[in-house]
Amino acid sequence: MATLIRMPEVAAGATEIVLSRWQVTAGQSVKVGDVLAEMETEKAVVDYAADADGIVHRILVADGASVEVGAPIMLLLAAGEDPSVADALLGGDAAAAPVASAAEPVAASPVAAPIATAPVATAPTSAAEPDVAADGRIFASPLVRKMARERSVNLNAIAGTGPQGRIVRRDLDAHLAGQSQSAPVASTPAPTATTGSELAKQEYSSSYSMVPHSGMRRAIARRLTESKSTVPHFYVTADCKVDALLELRKRINDSSPVKISVNDIVVKAVACALMDVPESNVVWTPDAMRRYESADIAIAVTTDGGLLTPVIRGVEKRSLSNLSLEIKELAERARAGKLRQEELEGGSFAVSNLGMFGTKEFTAILNPPQSGILAVGAASPRAIVEDGQIVVANVMTVTLSADHRAVDGALAAEWLAAFVRRIENPLGMLV
Repeated sequence: MATLIRMPEVAAGATEIVLSRWQVTAGQSVKVGDVLAEMETEKAVVDYAADADGIVHRILVADGASVEVGAPIMLLLAAGEDPSVADALLGGDAAAAPVASAAEPVAASPVAAPIATAPVATAPTSAAEPDVAADGRIFASPLVRKMARERSVNLNAIAGTGPQGRIVRRDLDAHLAGQSQSAPVASTPAPTATTGSELAKQEYSSSYSMVPHSGMRRAIARRLTESKSTVPHFYVTADCKVDALLELRKRINDSSPVKISVNDIVVKAVACALMDVPESNVVWTPDAMRRYESADIAIAVTTDGGLLTPVIRGVEKRSLSNLSLEIKELAERARAGKLRQEELEGGSFAVSNLGMFGTKEFTAILNPPQSGILAVGAASPRAIVEDGQIVVANVMTVTLSADHRAVDGALAAEWLAAFVRRIENPLGMLV
């Protein structure tokens, strides 16, 4: 039986998804689990896999198109099925625009134009709405229209490269990039008679360029603003003596083919502390407290586009070598934009480590719905008092940011004390 594939909701709450690139062509056989396309969300490029066997009969949208969730994107034909019967699934849309099929290839590309939707008539030109085209209609994806309104961009000034001249996101991005390059740079004109103050103005005049926000940057800004303004944060700080940790790490790395980092041990200690204080392994929901049985921990990874937080499941059950390999692999795929959406969701806790940059201490913003995030600073030699004597030890400062709706102050202090015990006695985590 033929299957009409529709744009899935690959990101929670998304209404439109950019289909970055098809991985199949018309006439190709696919099996369950085969990757059909790469889809771009605000945080990652997601592989979309087939959930049925069949033959790709028609591809209904082009690479780079922004598609509403639920809109048809592909027609999958069962082996031996009559194509004319399968086309009936598209209804009247089948004839609305040229589409790629095994029987009707498109000369320029194996990917054909999207099904044409009713053109949207635009309002007269204003600061928030693009001009109306000569025939009263303009062809652009809904996402492009929204972005154009936000940036006061006249869509009539953009040449569309999508199907039938449709303006897609890549066209708008290229237009904005061209504007930023051609924008005049603010400077002070050279005076006819140069005085000391005028010369100073010339030497220290300001210049800048406008860099358009990426979808990821907008998502980060929106989520962190919501988190800081709607989640009641509070902070608990502790100093950890890490001489035993550094010695253990050296001994492991001297004999193990997998090199362990300080961050790997920190993440393991966070998981063990969550198991020691299970009341802290929770997230707030409007109806009930969700308590996790395992330690699913998000790791903050810096990428060119912004901060991503892939989640590692069941950290308390993993060996240090397995955990280290998983963190490295997730970090590499995060920087390459190859994380799957499910790898960015869930978890009750996060770790953000800036110690490698020499940062002594900082506080981090919660990533909802997670109830805690540990900000980890650099370990450095410091003078401390032991048994009434001043000694030098390697000390690392950590700060817990907690959601006061789910974790009370005393509970946060109990969890942090458990973490300090684990990090200062790391051999116990290997048993």
